[in-house]
Amino acid sequence: MGDQIFQTQLENGLQVLLKEIHTAPIISHWVWYRVGSRYEVTGKTGISHWVEHMQFKGTPKFPAGVLDRAISRDGGMWNAFTHLDWTTFFETMPADKIDLALNLEADRMINSVYDIEEVNSERTVVISEREGSENDPLFRLDEAVQSTMFARHPYRNEVIGSINDLHAIQRDDLYAHYQRYYNPANAVIAVAGDFETNEMLEKITSHYGSLPGRALPDFVIPPEQQPEKERRVDVTGPGETTYLQIAYRAPAAANDDFFPFTILDSLITGPTSLNMFGGGGISNKTSRLYRRLVEKEFAISINGSLQATVDPFLYNIVITVHPKHTPEEVLEQVDKEIDTLLQVPVSQTEIDRAAKQARALFAYGSENITNQAFWLGYSEMFDQYSWFLNYVKRLEQVNAADLLRITREYFQPGFRVVGIYRPDGGQR
Repeated sequence: MGDQIFQTQLENGLQVLLKEIHTAPIISHWVWYRVGSRYEVTGKTGISHWVEHMQFKGTPKFPAGVLDRAISRDGGMWNAFTHLDWTTFFETMPADKIDLALNLEADRMINSVYDIEEVNSERTVVISEREGSENDPLFRLDEAVQSTMFARHPYRNEVIGSINDLHAIQRDDLYAHYQRYYNPANAVIAVAGDFETNEMLEKITSHYGSLPGRALPDFVIPPEQQPEKERRVDVTGPGETTYLQIAYRAPAAANDDFFPFTILDSLITGPTSLNMFGGGGISNKTSRLYRRLVEKEFAISINGSLQATVDPFLYNIVITVHPKHTPEEVLEQVDKEIDTLLQVPVSQTEIDRAAKQARALFAYGSENITNQAFWLGYSEMFDQYSWFLNYVKRLEQVNAADLLRITREYFQPGFRVVGIYRPDGGQR
């Protein structure tokens, strides 16, 4: 697929990115809003995710239920996601039916109805989702680790929000959040597929151009200090499996360090897919920690998690501990592998293999029209589309000296949080 895109901004501040792909009569249309848990305050955690849910409850023009039937009738699919830095909605439709997607998204950008009965009904749904997550040991462990790593930054909160806040948030809170952040000046339209650019721009301008754009005041986030010593957190709960989670501070996606960090991720735990929408998978059996932990029966499984974020977030290593070992013994093995990275330069052959795996996973997550449209908007949430275009080239520039520096700067024991989930043998 070619990399040529058209990019412009409408008078109301709406950013538009278009990419023609004439391989199939399909168009994927995404609307991205710069709002997620990063933009929430204490007492209102989870509000962005809840607002995403409310956006499916209809407008006067498209009442609840009508939208889903209309999309299905025209042979399309749609969904939405809320994350740390953003909320996005998409429709992938037959090319000749894309006007429906444009129409409904432009409508619910400003005309959504926050009916009090729907709000109360959705409260039950979101709380149930939260309570369901609490039955998962890894959710409970991750929440404890994340809140321990960040003292001030909103990244300390799970996207789903706290149970207390979900009980306390009211209809007017949701509607105010919607009115503040859902407007053209805070949005990106990303469209990829079988269309002519001039014609699609006319359609977008017709549907979105008259909507009022409102500048947002700066959202001030308290500065987060670098940890000065290792912190540990123990979580006890039902089940029979012990988990170990090791969290290090990771660079923001726009930081130059993100690229050697990506290679290091591939090297030690196996590559992380940055495409949350989906796209392929690669075995991590050649990674260093898999060989040290799983093959030697210190662990049942091992995986790493690196995310592309606006601000520095976390690099998580999550390990399912083998029953014949303790989490402390497993942590000792992890530290030995990191010490090896500090003492013995990584060979170019190993760097090349790690880069190849990261590139392959990136390609799997970029191969179809929906994923191409995803990347158009997603990369704009933390940097620019050029980040996507230069991703592979930046990985190929990483060398052993870069990996040594990244290991020294980010993988210090004093900079991390170690979390352990210890099962009590009870039923979930």
